[in-house]
Amino acid sequence: MPGPDPAVAATRLAVRDHLGDLEPGSLVLSACSGGPDSTALAAALAFEASRAGMRAGAVVVDHRLQEGSGAVAQEAASLCRDMGLDPVEVVEATVPTTGAGLEADARSARFAAITATADRLGAALVMLGHTRDDQAEQVLLGLSRGSGARSLSGMPVRRDRFVRPLLSLPRATTLAACAAYGIDPWDDPHNRDESFRRVRARRLLASLESELGPGFAAALARSADLLREDADHLETLAVEARASLPDADGHPGVDLDALAALPRAIRTRVWRLLAAEAGAPLADVSAAHVESLDALLTSWHGQGPLHVPGGIAVARERRAIRFRPLRDAATA
Repeated sequence: MPGPDPAVAATRLAVRDHLGDLEPGSLVLSACSGGPDSTALAAALAFEASRAGMRAGAVVVDHRLQEGSGAVAQEAASLCRDMGLDPVEVVEATVPTTGAGLEADARSARFAAITATADRLGAALVMLGHTRDDQAEQVLLGLSRGSGARSLSGMPVRRDRFVRPLLSLPRATTLAACAAYGIDPWDDPHNRDESFRRVRARRLLASLESELGPGFAAALARSADLLREDADHLETLAVEARASLPDADGHPGVDLDALAALPRAIRTRVWRLLAAEAGAPLADVSAAHVESLDALLTSWHGQGPLHVPGGIAVARERRAIRFRPLRDAATA
């Protein structure tokens, strides 16, 4: 008897690799939009979970950003049920306007909705359908921002209970898997809207593959893996360095000389830790913020307090660096 289509086999094997450590009977959810990547993932999970003694379900997020989005979500949910997934839930996400851009706001809302559903259902693992092409696009976007190693390291295969089994597979594999199943996946119109940076990155990636040769996306993804190892190690060292920093003269703040003595590769990461401790949203603390903070040590000429996201003022005072809420800094 012939085996499954090679693309189907590849997606199933990728999913199987992440089920071995779970307790029998655990619930694993697949986040499914109805697009080719998440549909191929859901089908692979439906096949593999029962054989591994797991329960498999799906969560479909309706962002309510496009006309007819509710019908698209229900169709994706119906497809998941036809695959044998249970439970399957459609959840609505409220996408805020934060100034970070529609892509970022939608991503945050989607993650929050998936997390809340996973908590409510008691899911042990949540699978996301990102592919190697998504990883390469992420690296290109990081390059365009002039970001450091953490941004260029792309998406991790696993973080907490969220896992991306298909991250080593190209998008061509998920498309081929859907074709082998006889599924016509949803084609999101937003994926053709070049007002979105990720869509432009996708187009550029295809152009670079054509100009520089096949394998460019795979090379970017490998670079991300290498950089992630470096970034993880440096961040571990930064956490240790932060823990060892003395307070400044008995008052809230960090000793200036101790902070300045740290190697720059560690110190820039410590700045981010200090900002987060003070209440700044870590994702919003940019490389430009960190450079301005480091200038309090390396290029000090009496400049006043700096502002970082979260309404935090940072000032150099009496051989110390102090973080305060802006309302307190105004009266200091």
